[in-house]
Amino acid sequence: MKLNSDFVTWFRSVAPYVNAFRGKTFVIALSGNVVADGKFIELVHDINLLASLGIRLVLAHDTRLQIESRLEEYKPQLESVKGLHVTDPATLNSIKESTGRAHIEIEALLSMGLPNSPMANASIRVSCGNFVTASPIGVVDGIDLMYTGKVRKINSAAIRSHLDTGEVILISPLGYSPTGEIFNLTLENVATEVAIALNAEKLIFLTEEIDDKSDALPRELTVAESTAILENKTANYSNDITRYLPSAINACQLGVARTHLINRHIDGAILQELFTHDGIGSMISQEPLQTLRKAQIEDIGSILQLIEPLEANGTLVRRHRELLEIEITKFYVSEHDGIIIGCAALYPFSRENACELACLAVNPNYRNTGHGNALLKHIEASTIAQGSKKLFVLTTSATHWFIEHGFNEITTDELPLAKQELYNYQRRSKVLMKKL
Repeated sequence: MKLNSDFVTWFRSVAPYVNAFRGKTFVIALSGNVVADGKFIELVHDINLLASLGIRLVLAHDTRLQIESRLEEYKPQLESVKGLHVTDPATLNSIKESTGRAHIEIEALLSMGLPNSPMANASIRVSCGNFVTASPIGVVDGIDLMYTGKVRKINSAAIRSHLDTGEVILISPLGYSPTGEIFNLTLENVATEVAIALNAEKLIFLTEEIDDKSDALPRELTVAESTAILENKTANYSNDITRYLPSAINACQLGVARTHLINRHIDGAILQELFTHDGIGSMISQEPLQTLRKAQIEDIGSILQLIEPLEANGTLVRRHRELLEIEITKFYVSEHDGIIIGCAALYPFSRENACELACLAVNPNYRNTGHGNALLKHIEASTIAQGSKKLFVLTTSATHWFIEHGFNEITTDELPLAKQELYNYQRRSKVLMKKL
């Protein structure tokens, strides 16, 4: 039997995400183009996988493409103001017809259960209803937008009750008023308000446009950085980015942990974004995802995963779990989006006004990306904060890296006396020091 080690490694790598996402609520916003171009079947396979992993799913869809095609039949002269179209009674009728048709098609595809396919044994139950209360936008710059509306309230309790039974919620871009009127809403307005009301873990926008001339968004953005992008009038971003980014910012400001903008034309886009650490889209969060902090007792398992391969090849001196538990207050960890990707320890020698840097390790997937440099700078700052002026390190394999970062080789006689007594002459580690 041939062992596919790559598959085993990949399968193990997704375990942290499966554990982290189980029971969390994701809101996925998708345009009518997904249904129109026939690619929704592949997306349904991925939605089925997410649901089978215990993720609570809300799907919000729009029907702009279908509506535009429907309106072309009689080409109404629609007024617009500030990017919003007037929805008159005739247009509203077309919107209801297009939305109903798209809604039914999506439900049908979510109901598939063909054998020998990713939907085999699937049991997706779809729920929909009057979850969205809307109100008219009203008159803007002297123009009455009529049945063009905005979300007034989300019935989050009703949605949660359906999610608790394992159902997938499907929400159309229509809202209802207490007087029984129907209002035309935007996808981004509905999806954002639903995500905020449910305190969702993630709001995911599947973008449509592929524009090579547009600037690409960075992989990770804070709310402040995203706001600066929108304020930069010289940047050339696609219409989808300028459409969805304000909603992404709003969602993160009001409690949604992460918002993602993903190009839906990439096969398995959602899976690649959610279950790989690098992802393929742009992720917006309130605060930076990268943190450097003091280690806690709960971090010991992650620290062991980092240092055990280096202990096995002799790069680091072996540390048992019991020793780590005793010395955990000496450790710092580099954490990225909840995953520890680096660690280092700092041992003070107050008598000689010096500190030792030890056990510096970075996940192989993140080496040569600045994480080791950041850990070193943090250790240097902590050394200074403790009142020490010298930082030394013993290494068998990273001599040049430390020299490039300002360290100079010294003799063992220049080490603190307590460290000289512990020096292992069999390892013959190089001794380097940096004056801070």
